[in-house]
Amino acid sequence: MTRTMKLGIVAVSIPVALYLGLCLLLYAKQRSMLYYPTPESRSDDAELFRLESAGETLNIWRANPGQARAILYFGGNGENVVNTIPSLGRAFPDHTVYFVHYRGYGGSTGSPSEKGLFEDALNLYDHVQASHRDISAIGRSLGSGVAIHLAAHRKLEKLVLVTPFDSIEALAKKSLPIFPISLLLKDKYRSIELAPGIETPTLVLIAERDGVIPRNSTDRLIAAFDPTRVVTHVFERATHNTIGGAEYLSRLQLFLDD
Repeated sequence: MTRTMKLGIVAVSIPVALYLGLCLLLYAKQRSMLYYPTPESRSDDAELFRLESAGETLNIWRANPGQARAILYFGGNGENVVNTIPSLGRAFPDHTVYFVHYRGYGGSTGSPSEKGLFEDALNLYDHVQASHRDISAIGRSLGSGVAIHLAAHRKLEKLVLVTPFDSIEALAKKSLPIFPISLLLKDKYRSIELAPGIETPTLVLIAERDGVIPRNSTDRLIAAFDPTRVVTHVFERATHNTIGGAEYLSRLQLFLDD
């Protein structure tokens, strides 16, 4: 082998090794890039109960206990749901509202994963079902994927999706186009594949200036639903994290109390 050939092999192998190293790093660190667990905190506006789910113990806050109707709230990937309790609890006095701390969040045990969050949502529904006449769900951002999975596998009265996406896999492919995302990604949250089979009346709330979930991702998800079962509303000037306030609560009340 000539010196030129050796140099050529080295020149090719270095970037290949670097690329493979980055793939391995992405694979190892991906969940820390998707989930941002929040610390344990307390609320004076709800009561805490602990749900045993597939070997983990989840901290669930319950506002307005004892009501015939229920709402399950699934928050974003970095959201401390305790902060949402006062507004939603007051907005729905005739509902018992359950605020879910995912695995690894808010004092819940374990580590978050798609499989775990999906399993916990189903277990929570099954645990509270006997206590309520009907159950609705609100899923915000990452929680929209959890809520859609629940709607596809359990009977819900209403479904609300706040700043939802079509799939985490599609978002990751767009953000990291040079990597084989479909091979590397553990948690894909393919909501768009479940949407066509969901018969639950659904409200989708969109932030006009959402810099986290591109509008075309949300639009693809909406297009996958039965158009007779989904309604949408866009909050002008709102961002991914600022969507909320009086109009937001009013939209939720009009839809969920109907």
